[in-house]
Amino acid sequence: METTTDQNRQHNLTGIMMMCAGVAFLCINDGLAKSLMDHYSPIQIIFLRNVIALPFAILLALKMGGRRALRSHRVGVHFLRGLIWITATVLFFTSIHLMGLAEATAIAFVAPLFITAISALFIARVGWRRWIAVVIGFVGVLVIVRPGAATFELVSLLPVATAFTYALLMLSARFVDTRESMWTLLLYLSATSAILTGSIVTFFWTPIRAEDIWLFIAIAMFGTAGMTMITQAFRVAEAPTVAPFDYTALIWATGLGWFFWGETPDALTFVGAAIITLSGIFIIFRERKVASDE
Repeated sequence: METTTDQNRQHNLTGIMMMCAGVAFLCINDGLAKSLMDHYSPIQIIFLRNVIALPFAILLALKMGGRRALRSHRVGVHFLRGLIWITATVLFFTSIHLMGLAEATAIAFVAPLFITAISALFIARVGWRRWIAVVIGFVGVLVIVRPGAATFELVSLLPVATAFTYALLMLSARFVDTRESMWTLLLYLSATSAILTGSIVTFFWTPIRAEDIWLFIAIAMFGTAGMTMITQAFRVAEAPTVAPFDYTALIWATGLGWFFWGETPDALTFVGAAIITLSGIFIIFRERKVASDE
């Protein structure tokens, strides 16, 4: 007979596998966006991605949450989150277009540090250990960006801005009605993004080349699949167990950048990425310990 411990272990293993798969799908999504950025604006890419993905998001919400998953009690909050999400995506797509995929991804991983810092200032008390981890994590950003060095470029600050905006998106979930499921959040994030970008996309529109149609379909599919897998990972396993595997994105981003664009991050970028990763993982486990002690 399977014990509770065995069941938890199996759930955690399943969650880890889902997390790794979801992260891989999102990295492919980023790689597709990078290739499309040569011909299309971020607004047009976001619009088409969400329009194509929306029917699948609706079907997924219905299957996982039933008809009530289609209903929101605070639509205005979802539109605000959609605006923040568009801002973060535009910033990130622009950064991976102008920078190496691995370098931009590594810097953007300071988002959990921003979440901790903003929470400490406005939401809840954060202990000194996590504050030290936040500071060390930002040192990792400085190692990659190297302000004051001859190689420094202002574009390096784009993924930092992405991380800050993404942190605001995560924290804004606190204002969503507690009766709404994760599937409702995902559905409305896609729907509001499609509506908001659709209202201005004509100003950024470029005729779509026939050979790029499959890329737009692929970016919608991989983006939706990635978010779904990650969401499911957090549903079936403990968050502190699966969260650190989000950093496997650095492996995928490095591999994709090297294979398709010949990008090879320098040694300091790897050092900075390691510092950011270790700081983020420490915060994850520290928050778990604090929560268990309360």
